[in-house]
Amino acid sequence: MPAPTHVIFDLDGVLLDTEPLYTRATQEVVGEFGVVFDWSVKSGMIGRSDAEGARHLVESLGIDLSPDEYLRRRKPILDRLFESTAEMPGARALVARLQAMGVPLGLATSSASYQFRLKTGPHGWFSGFSAIVCGDDPRVAAPKPAPDIFLVAARELGAAPDHCVVFEDSLSGVAAAQAAGMRVVALPDPAVDAAEFAHADWVLRSLEDAPLAAIGSVASASTSSV
Repeated sequence: MPAPTHVIFDLDGVLLDTEPLYTRATQEVVGEFGVVFDWSVKSGMIGRSDAEGARHLVESLGIDLSPDEYLRRRKPILDRLFESTAEMPGARALVARLQAMGVPLGLATSSASYQFRLKTGPHGWFSGFSAIVCGDDPRVAAPKPAPDIFLVAARELGAAPDHCVVFEDSLSGVAAAQAAGMRVVALPDPAVDAAEFAHADWVLRSLEDAPLAAIGSVASASTSSV
């Protein structure tokens, strides 16, 4: 494959630590039915669209609640929590360093546009992304694990898919990036067996784990092309 020149990031669980907020909001909703939202259910929701994740939730827990009603109840809780979203360790530093090296950056998130604005509002460093594609973008015909969102982001960046490296934390996200013909840096949740991500090009436990070593060729290729 040609030397990579562009980087595309997922948002939740990669750049922003939103996963605990989803867990908290979901438990608040399903707790009314006397059930616990644990990792056995959550692991099947990460990386999916809201609709698919909601369907998986209600079917797995067997609660008397439709997917749409679950999402309706969860929305105001999440909207409140998203206003205080924390950064993932090393995220801002990595983004800043890549920007300083002249690497074009894109972001592809399954979140709806309004959710993206809520989550990133307190974090001014997101203004440095050249392309941002959200899950409700009409050009994204199918959610991850389909490659649509990454292909749209690559077009926005003006990059061929095989010139892109993607940072993802979910199996469906990794599958989507690979289906798009891109290389992938996987950042599995600590609760997940990293062996499940063995098919990714690189597997890191944190963006602080020498991330530039994994994508050093991106910085080199981008710098040399300037």
